[in-house]
Amino acid sequence: MSLLGGVPDAVDELVCSARGCRADAAWGLLWNNPKLHTPERRKVWLACDEHREHLSQYLDVRGFLRDVVAAGDLDRVAPS
Repeated sequence: MSLLGGVPDAVDELVCSARGCRADAAWGLLWNNPKLHTPERRKVWLACDEHREHLSQYLDVRGFLRDVVAAGDLDRVAPS
């Protein structure tokens, strides 16, 4: 997947990134810390419907959130 403004990291399992949550992820939160990452880099946090807003706000307050996409649209890590 190539998005305007960056290429997201590939993901392994589609499981929510919220602490303690093991729900299926429905969303990919694409973010970038400009102090650490090149401008085109897009790290990915996965979110279930319940945690999408909380995780998005966490990243947005810090100025890191770049985009939110459907988890199914993200590239997957190739099985080894």
